[in-house]
Amino acid sequence: MNAKLIFAVLATSTLLTGCASTGGSVSYGDAQAVETLTKDFGSTDLQMIAAKMVDDMLMFPPVVQMTQTRRPVIVLDRIHNKTQEHIDTESITDSIQNKLINSGKFRFVDMKSVNAVAQQLAYQKQSGMVNQATAVRTGGHIGAEFMLNGNLSSIVKNAGGKSDVYYKFTFKLQNLQTGIVEWTGEKEIRKAAKRSTFGL
Repeated sequence: MNAKLIFAVLATSTLLTGCASTGGSVSYGDAQAVETLTKDFGSTDLQMIAAKMVDDMLMFPPVVQMTQTRRPVIVLDRIHNKTQEHIDTESITDSIQNKLINSGKFRFVDMKSVNAVAQQLAYQKQSGMVNQATAVRTGGHIGAEFMLNGNLSSIVKNAGGKSDVYYKFTFKLQNLQTGIVEWTGEKEIRKAAKRSTFGL
């Protein structure tokens, strides 16, 4: 009986502790503040990469000349994640696209929405529910002139109770007509941390 009673008390205590831990206070932080909780890829790294790539690209003389009188159309390809981490690379491309569009220098076609657009156009044409005088005509999409894509790689080293991670992000702007790479950019990030005593 004593053993059962002790077990019941411990189980109840654990349950109450777990419930209490979820009721802690929550506060908002600065989304632009430097994140240093871990050495893993984080929001600060994403922001630094996006800012560096956009600034370098917009200041590149041929790109400056290209965008003086018109807004070239770009399509964003995916970023190849060559690290051992699960990184949301789409967030990087979204940030870069947002900054480039808001610069007023470029326009984009969104390949991620192609299927949804095709379904909507088919609905307008084939459902019989849309006034054809107002239906969008197909064949009017503008083709992209350039493609942006890149790679994210890392090197991780552990020694003497310390851990070091080096990230390298490369990005390039390719002319789809000629295949020529018109611009390329690179951002390097190095982060170091002391390893946990328990190896965690």
